[in-house]
Amino acid sequence: MEDEAEIYDGIRAQFPLAFGKQQKSQTSLEAIHNATRRSTAGAAASTASNSNNKTNEALPSLSSSSKAWLDSLRNSKSPNPNPNDSVIGPPRPPPGPVPDEDDEDVMVGPPPPPPGSGEDDDNDVMIGPPRPPVGPSSDSEEDEEEENRYRIPLSNEIVLKGHTKIVSALAIDHSGSRVLSGSFDYTVRMFDFQGMNSRLQSFRQLEPFEGHQVRNLSWSPTSDRFLCVTGSAQAKIYDRDGLTLGEFVKGDMYIRDLKNTKGHISGLTCGEWHPKTKETILTSSEDGSLRIWDVIKPKLARPGRIPVTTCAWDREGKCIAGGIGDGSIQIWTLKPGWGSRPDIYIEKSHSDDITGLKFSSDGRTLLSRSFDGSLKVWDLRQIKAPLKVFDDLPNNYAQTNIAFSPDEQLFLTGTSVEKESTVGGLLCFYDCSKLELVQRVGISPSCSVVQCAWHPRLNQIFATSGDKSQGGTHVLYDPTLSERGALVCVARAPRKKSVDDFEAPLVIHNPHALPLFRDQPSRKRQREKILKDPVKSHKPELPITGPGHGGRVGSTKGSLLTQYLLKQGGMIKETWMEEDPREAILKYADVAAKDPKFIAPAYAETQPEPVFAKSDSEDEEK
Repeated sequence: MEDEAEIYDGIRAQFPLAFGKQQKSQTSLEAIHNATRRSTAGAAASTASNSNNKTNEALPSLSSSSKAWLDSLRNSKSPNPNPNDSVIGPPRPPPGPVPDEDDEDVMVGPPPPPPGSGEDDDNDVMIGPPRPPVGPSSDSEEDEEEENRYRIPLSNEIVLKGHTKIVSALAIDHSGSRVLSGSFDYTVRMFDFQGMNSRLQSFRQLEPFEGHQVRNLSWSPTSDRFLCVTGSAQAKIYDRDGLTLGEFVKGDMYIRDLKNTKGHISGLTCGEWHPKTKETILTSSEDGSLRIWDVIKPKLARPGRIPVTTCAWDREGKCIAGGIGDGSIQIWTLKPGWGSRPDIYIEKSHSDDITGLKFSSDGRTLLSRSFDGSLKVWDLRQIKAPLKVFDDLPNNYAQTNIAFSPDEQLFLTGTSVEKESTVGGLLCFYDCSKLELVQRVGISPSCSVVQCAWHPRLNQIFATSGDKSQGGTHVLYDPTLSERGALVCVARAPRKKSVDDFEAPLVIHNPHALPLFRDQPSRKRQREKILKDPVKSHKPELPITGPGHGGRVGSTKGSLLTQYLLKQGGMIKETWMEEDPREAILKYADVAAKDPKFIAPAYAETQPEPVFAKSDSEDEEK
């Protein structure tokens, strides 16, 4: 045993002190959550500065309505607040010692539970799990009811990173344990809260279709598989671990009537799994059709193919809605004998493409989001005009959506970053009953917010953001209101390395790399270089065109030596250029007449004698 201990101590001396089994970190949960607490700078749009000048300088591009909203926040921070003013959320505890009144009002979020206990107020309307009881307070009951009305978990924040471009798709399974994020960088990342530590790294990365952006993700009702919609014409289905189960068929692009083909023929725009049926999926495409894997042809204002930009199921899966490229919203009720003609047709609902649709749980209200920078609330019983229109919501992405709070007291949407604007991406919360803006929460100072979701079981808010160079998913939570999810992975420290994890670097011995076994250096490049050199390769001279002997002109330096000497000695005389061609031919006329060799002997016997006209010189003289 002593020998083993000595050997172990000798090996242990070779490792740094960081190795080996160490005591677990005794960091308290309070300190862990303080590290993820949102700063006032990160939520500049949700909290107002104490100085009016600083606020106006930081947000110069806010509209008049937004400035008025900020003024109302400033007025609510007076030492003696007016009971009629609406304060969003209870004051958030500061990280340090007990603050003064001004600092306490700036904070947003509930305080940590005190050591004492008490009874909950039955009149409080809560979102998510019940809040721990609080001690006696000097405020009136009316103020407490007003403060506790909206329980938005905003005090803490983590970011799930990994994408290199904006995150355009988001899906959280029904249990809240796994999160999917899709991006314009063509990849899908899978995060598991139960298996993830404080490093917040994804456990799998997929590329569904090479070169196509991820546009939508949707979990099945049983959360055992998910749908991935990309810019291609074929959607794919994966299991819970990211293994491919199959892909949809592609239609025939040469068939004009889309009812006669089995799949989409252009890029997909959106897709959602049926909320209750595992075998049914709804997709929309740029080819101008929706499919429940039975094609639905929308009613078009003008002939031709107009893309369907988004689609949605209602809560029970009995209605589907599609946002059409001509600005209309069309709704079908799935009943026996239903056809492609829509039951509800809202013409010119928006002046630009529709990016998101969302039904309320009772199926009476529909929310629509568009490129025109607006969010509209529709009562499906009276569709002639929207109930409310919220403007000043810039939108630059076709995947910007809308989400409800778990109890549907609020709905929320994200905004995009505009050029020459100092306001970053925001999450805007609206009251469903009063139809008014409740709160604006700053997510990123330079990145747009695209997808958002409020998970009912976790009571945590998810918001995807990014730009051309980065992308991430922001998770907003509150330690006193939220459950599991981000709270689990943030409190789990990364695993410490031990001696068992140490691996010595492998040394690869390659005897053939020694000079003894090394091959002779190749002379291929040297030979190629010599062949390119005309002197070293003895390259023959190219033939010269023109008059001369043997293709050479005797007067040039390239002529043959014998030709040059004979010409200089006068033995070769080139007289053909000085001689008359007629005289050169006629000097052979007598020889040809006396001794014909070729044609004349063959026709000598049958050829008549030529008769030439006599000279008329005498007549010409006359």
